[in-house]
Amino acid sequence: MAGHSKWANIQHRKGRQDEKRGRVWTRIIREIMVAARAGGGDLDANPRLRLAVEKAKAANMPADNIKRNIDKATGNLEGVNYEEIRYEGYGIGGAAIIVDTMTDNRVRTVADVRHAFSKYGGNMGTEGSVAFQFKHCGQIIFAPGTSEDRVMEVALEAGAEDVVTDEEGAIEVLTSPADFETVRNALEAAGLKPDVAEVTMRPENTIALEGDDATRMQKLLDMIEDLDDVQDVYHNADL
Repeated sequence: MAGHSKWANIQHRKGRQDEKRGRVWTRIIREIMVAARAGGGDLDANPRLRLAVEKAKAANMPADNIKRNIDKATGNLEGVNYEEIRYEGYGIGGAAIIVDTMTDNRVRTVADVRHAFSKYGGNMGTEGSVAFQFKHCGQIIFAPGTSEDRVMEVALEAGAEDVVTDEEGAIEVLTSPADFETVRNALEAAGLKPDVAEVTMRPENTIALEGDDATRMQKLLDMIEDLDDVQDVYHNADL
């Protein structure tokens, strides 16, 4: 199945994340704590915690830090209690934005997110106002030049839902959240190393923004992403 070009958008997003690498540990620690509190500290029995620990290792977090935060979350050590809250809204040109946060103070967090939206011309929406425009799924992306036939063969056999190739040759494998690990592991075992592998909120359609609108949208996204309590930001703007 063919798709429009999104490789440039993916590279742009990875670049922005690399610039903010100093915040990564904080966000991963929160994810570890929430995952461990919700599903227990056993990695084998808790897929969400497994993914969080993989992120931690990829970010070179020491094993002691990982264990300490799992222990805090499961009650073996005293720690902060975080809760997950999702906010939804609209950016420039009606582009949809989802903001996932983890916070120990929801009053502070909602005020910060609302301020970011209003400062750059966005609007906070109600729960469910834009989420229907996204699909919760596993997303595994390979750079242009990867063998499409090989990716498709391995991915579909492992249980992937779809394989999409964009105009630039980037290959996107889509899975259910439950099958993400199985499909990713099968691809890596076949020697196919993805550039991006994550469980995400994937937009069903995109809105193209150019010039001043694209600049304003990027400023809005940057301000939201820079908030201390924000874990992930998803949007359907094609910048």
